[in-house]
Amino acid sequence: MQFVFNYLQSLSIMSKKKVLFISQEIVPYLTETPLGKIGRYLPQGIQERGKEIRTFMPRFGNINERRNQLHEVIRLSGMNLIINDNDHPLIIKVASIQSARMQVYFIDNEEYFSRKSTIRAKDKSFYADNDERMIFFARGVLETVKKLGWPPDVVHCHGWIAALVPLYLRTAYGQNPLYRDTKIITSYYDDDFPETLSPELYHKLALDTIAPSDLIYYKEPGFVNIMKASAHFSDGLVIGAEKINAEVKEFLSATGKPILEHQNEEVFVDAISAFYDQFSEKN
Repeated sequence: MQFVFNYLQSLSIMSKKKVLFISQEIVPYLTETPLGKIGRYLPQGIQERGKEIRTFMPRFGNINERRNQLHEVIRLSGMNLIINDNDHPLIIKVASIQSARMQVYFIDNEEYFSRKSTIRAKDKSFYADNDERMIFFARGVLETVKKLGWPPDVVHCHGWIAALVPLYLRTAYGQNPLYRDTKIITSYYDDDFPETLSPELYHKLALDTIAPSDLIYYKEPGFVNIMKASAHFSDGLVIGAEKINAEVKEFLSATGKPILEHQNEEVFVDAISAFYDQFSEKN
């Protein structure tokens, strides 16, 4: 009987749907925002509904590592990512939210994430290398998940700094067996910025063996275009805030892809869990 119980338990674990959350912000690691609250409570809610989760965010320099008990995961660190022909060491850190029984992985690099702010300097200027920080974050997450050997059924992206993940999953990482059947969901928020990312972003992405036909949106890499691109490469779209950029919202509607409209706090976890399930059923 014990053998049968263990066997059934192992089947239950194997059959759990795996959801990878890639978030720009998660409380309590950064000041509370609507996006950060979703980054914190959605993974917990999805886990409580019987799915297996992994959660990633950038290790911005204004995160207090000591207070939040971050520590480096040596077995996952040590890789170099090449961006624009330059090597950048990838460091992986982890912390636990004990009340949620949830681990959060942090993508870190001294050059990109040591400064004591997120996307702007103290004088409010937009960091000139935010394009490379996006590349490093997206590739860092996908490489780390490969090292974990953890094939996600669903990848759910939150915030514009995660907006390159759908592109990479459908191009440079698309033939990797770990990601071949992965469905991509992207949430859209009121996190616009008026600046344009470096015009070199197109060429930096092309160096990752991505075809020019897949990079048309990045020739003018402002907020609207990078979010349009994320929708183009995603399978499902979620309106994560009551109000989002009007041009982006119009584009989302025109894609013809499944869209989950904005949900209130009482029902949003159940609604998103059901949204994941409709893609899993198509696998």
